[in-house]
Amino acid sequence: MPSHKIERIASDILKYLSNIILTETNDDLLKTITLTDVSVSKDLSYAKVYFTSISNLEHEQITKEMNEAAPFLRGKLAQRIEIRNIPELKFIYDESIEYATKIEKIITEIHQND
Repeated sequence: MPSHKIERIASDILKYLSNIILTETNDDLLKTITLTDVSVSKDLSYAKVYFTSISNLEHEQITKEMNEAAPFLRGKLAQRIEIRNIPELKFIYDESIEYATKIEKIITEIHQND
C-alpha cells in the first residue's frame, strides 16, 4: 500500500476525530483537547493520535481519560470514514509544544543577558 494512501487516511482520521470531539461529545475534558497529529501503522490496524490539552490535569491522567474514550471515538469514526477496518486508537500526549515553549524561553533569556 503506498504511503500517500496511509497519509491520506491519517489526515482523514485527524479531521474526523477533531470534528467528533468538538460536536458530538459532552465530556468537558474532551473539549479541552487539541489533536496535533495522527500516525497510522502500515497495516492500518493501529493509529497513534497525538494531542495537547489546556486542562490543568496531569498529562498521564488526561492520556488515561482519552484512551478510555477511544472505543467511543472509534465507533463514531467508523460512521464517517470509508475504510474496511477502523484502526485501534491510542492517544499520546504531545509534548513538543511545551518543549518548543521551553526552548523559546531559554533563547529569550540568553538574548536578554547579552
